[in-house]
Amino acid sequence: MYRYDEFDSAFVSERVEQFSDQVRRRISGELTEDQFRPLRLMNGLYLQLHAYMLRVAVPYGTLSSKQMRMLGHIARKYDRGYGHFTTRQNIQYNWPKLRDIPEILADLASVEMHAIQTSGNCIRNVTTDQFAGAAADEIIDPRPVAEIIRQWSSLHPEFTFLPRKFKIAITGAPNDRAAVKFHDIGLMAQTNGSGEIGWAVYVGGGLGRTPMIGKLINGFVPHEHLLAYLESILRVYNRYGRRDNKYKARIKILVHEEGLETIKAQVEEEFSHVRGGVLTLPEAELDRINAYFAQPAYKDHGVVSIDVEREKILDPAYGRFLENNTFPHARSGYTSITISLKPIGGAPGDATAEQMEAVADLAERYSFDEVRVTHEQNLVLPHVALNDLRAVYDGLVEAGLADANSGEITDMITCPGLDFCALANARSIPIAQDISRRFAAPDRQKEIGKLKIKISGCINACGHHHVGHIGILGVEKKGTELYQITVGGDGTEEASVGKILGPGFVAEEVPGAIERLVDAYIAQRTTEDETFISAYRRLGDGPFKEALYGNG
Repeated sequence: MYRYDEFDSAFVSERVEQFSDQVRRRISGELTEDQFRPLRLMNGLYLQLHAYMLRVAVPYGTLSSKQMRMLGHIARKYDRGYGHFTTRQNIQYNWPKLRDIPEILADLASVEMHAIQTSGNCIRNVTTDQFAGAAADEIIDPRPVAEIIRQWSSLHPEFTFLPRKFKIAITGAPNDRAAVKFHDIGLMAQTNGSGEIGWAVYVGGGLGRTPMIGKLINGFVPHEHLLAYLESILRVYNRYGRRDNKYKARIKILVHEEGLETIKAQVEEEFSHVRGGVLTLPEAELDRINAYFAQPAYKDHGVVSIDVEREKILDPAYGRFLENNTFPHARSGYTSITISLKPIGGAPGDATAEQMEAVADLAERYSFDEVRVTHEQNLVLPHVALNDLRAVYDGLVEAGLADANSGEITDMITCPGLDFCALANARSIPIAQDISRRFAAPDRQKEIGKLKIKISGCINACGHHHVGHIGILGVEKKGTELYQITVGGDGTEEASVGKILGPGFVAEEVPGAIERLVDAYIAQRTTEDETFISAYRRLGDGPFKEALYGNG
């Protein structure tokens, strides 16, 4: 992974010192909240319903063991003993005291971390595939490019005050595990007829109150010209994006209102001026960054496969973990492990200080000192030898992190909702907890198969409900929290936006409504291997709407 050089260290240290002074002035009353607000937002500090919330950047979701231990330390010393991992592959602390923020930022800086540009109308944390650099289906490891984008976008003088926040996702595999088509810019690795690697560029995707699937603006941008092309898109957006209405300020609205071809012409015109200039990536610089992401020193341990069916007989819980929470690795004899942060009845995405430290220990011993954060609010150990699987599993059991539900109905994305967020209309965490309890039985989860539920507490869609196979949106109507249900969303390369099936349900009715949808799917699937989303695409919404509301 990338390591700070002298410039990075000085940059982060200076920002800590600067913001520490701003915090001091706010506490003393020299700054009003209105004056302090834009300053704190540029440093990832929000004011939520009950307390400040600090959002810490985890660039492209990659952490070292040392960094993970520091996150646990911060949770224990400055918060209430836990942190919340987010869909931006970041971590949030929901209860820090303002007076402690300078110390927290200094602690983060000591392990090459910060909270810069995790809020505000700037380019946010670049996200990517949690299995990047390890996945067997990968064309190229996208992390070096994500790091280059991070460096280019940090305090970019043109793009620090954009019309609205701007999010970029990148994947190096044809199977999209980063939801790239639902970002302001999405990048997917491609090869051309000559075998050269470049990037398909999607623009104008997003969720929120107006969900849109990104449109392909360029099918192949050569590797060395990618920054110039990104700069061209950002310049067009910065020039023409609406600043008069924050609800219409995202680039998706610009693309929708002006049309893709109009925007593309503007981008290509800008690109013609900057292509081949200072933004061209020199081979030496590419090599320098790539060196930080060299493959680990893999060893031949003699074990190249695991008999999962046999393990399921010997130890059903362990066998289920192998079946659900491991992912094919590019290197024979290794696998990637998903650590579920979705315990039955728990708050999705939360991890205690002790659990973070346990994961750090396991990563240091068994995964070449590396941890990943997923956009689905889980963790990953990317490089685990097959003959270490049992030891890792036992360590996860001891830490309370061995839930074998990756990709199943209880593996839900959930925003903080009205329990924490000042923008929320309804609670979301209790809904997820009730659903997970309803479907807690392992055999029931296995019967259902792969099914993604995503829950948001307001129209801003931080829980990605639009792209859930089943999505749940909390709304408020006449003082009552209601939950609209959508079906048919998909955040993969087969991107689709879910469809609202009808009126909302009160909170206590939601688990039963989800169960009726699941039962309708099971009753009408053609085989046990037909997934929920496949069945929906074949059947349409009719059977599911009837399951929820009857024939009336």
